Amino acid sequence: MHSLQFTAESSSNGMVERDFTVDGVPGVLWSPASVAGPAPLVLMGHGGGNHKKHPAMSGRAQRLVAGGGFHVAVLDAPGHGDRPRTAHDEAEIAELFGARAAGEPEGPIVVRYNDHLAGLAVPEYMALLDALQELPEIGADGPVGYWGINMGTAIGVPFVAAEPRIRAAVFGQHWPDALAEKARRITVPIEFDLQWDDEHISREEGLALFDAFASKEKSLHVNSGGHKELPRFEADSAVRFFARHLGGAVTAQA
Repeated sequence: MHSLQFTAESSSNGMVERDFTVDGVPGVLWSPASVAGPAPLVLMGHGGGNHKKHPAMSGRAQRLVAGGGFHVAVLDAPGHGDRPRTAHDEAEIAELFGARAAGEPEGPIVVRYNDHLAGLAVPEYMALLDALQELPEIGADGPVGYWGINMGTAIGVPFVAAEPRIRAAVFGQHWPDALAEKARRITVPIEFDLQWDDEHISREEGLALFDAFASKEKSLHVNSGGHKELPRFEADSAVRFFARHLGGAVTAQA
């Protein structure tokens, strides 16, 4: 049994935000302010260098809560947010910044470091899911999805490959090197985002990862633009995707 402790709570715009720790790992749970019964859960993974409450996370959570009535939870990845960095973290980050300053490829360093972080984070997400499903507003048998881009994909692919409770997932924008073998074990519906002009991840690499998924239903969403220019409307598409597969009721948003 895992130790889930809520440490703070606030609410606004029809959404309740609860900070928590699970086995000492900090996270946040967003929920509808009024819930008639158990509602679907979407677990999210944040991007590299960000944290659980980064605007990308809180913005997606707002869409999922208001647009589909979902619960949404995110953990700080190892070495991110409210978690301390280890000497290993510092060394990898220094090497990444050095490559960036020298104009050298970042991919090999990011792939290696993200694979290391995923090895730590996957058991933490399994513990989180165990703990959240003990809450009456989520329940042990409710549908669960996963949404993570960039480093969120690096953590999410091995997590979903190992976790049979996940029914649908949104991934994107990562190299296939450490993930393709695990992607071949995933058969749930997938939505995958790819930036056609990504300065770090080539089109061929992005397509190779998409191709690796064994899912019978998988959709490739390709947009022009660089690595950090994923259109915001893809978030609305993800909400509709989860509503189809997890049972949420989509409502229009501004």
